[in-house]
Amino acid sequence: MAQATATHPTLIGTLWPGETAKPLRLVALAVLGTALLTLSAKINIPFYPVPLTMQTFAVLVIAMAYGPRLGTATLILYMAEGAVGLPVFAGTPEKGIGLAYMMGTTGGYLLGFVLAAALCGWLAERGWDRRVGTTALAMLLGNIVIYVPGLLWLGGLLGWDKPILEWGLTPFLLGDLAKLALATAVLPFAWHLVKRR
Repeated sequence: MAQATATHPTLIGTLWPGETAKPLRLVALAVLGTALLTLSAKINIPFYPVPLTMQTFAVLVIAMAYGPRLGTATLILYMAEGAVGLPVFAGTPEKGIGLAYMMGTTGGYLLGFVLAAALCGWLAERGWDRRVGTTALAMLLGNIVIYVPGLLWLGGLLGWDKPILEWGLTPFLLGDLAKLALATAVLPFAWHLVKRR
């Protein structure tokens, strides 16, 4: 029981311990995280059946590297940037900005980003980011947590008589599988490098 609740230092906590300049450190990491999230949303990679962005990859990796509190705070800051009209999301400003964009078809997925950050960060504090198998499972759970509110929102917005799964799930599964594999390689490898150092 004690092992299940024991916490481990996060990757960022190991690389940049929080004892010194704590407020400045937290602000710097959150702003850096939102910059990486914005960049990942703008990456558009040709893929089948739809092009993919690296946004979910960045959400889940940042969450696991930062832990639940800083990871969730970073995602909330990212949402706040989008809410005030900064073009931080995929498809902005072309598809709209601000709250109007956030209340559209992607609104549930954006909520899922915050929930997934909390979950994956919590799992990382329990050591799930150190081994390939547990990292893969954490990333899979994070993806599920993104998809559930995303699909519920999409169905509620457009109507359940529409092909919601064909629009909001199945075209993205192959891309998410590729990003999951990449994240599963990146995090344990980063820990391997940290331990060697």
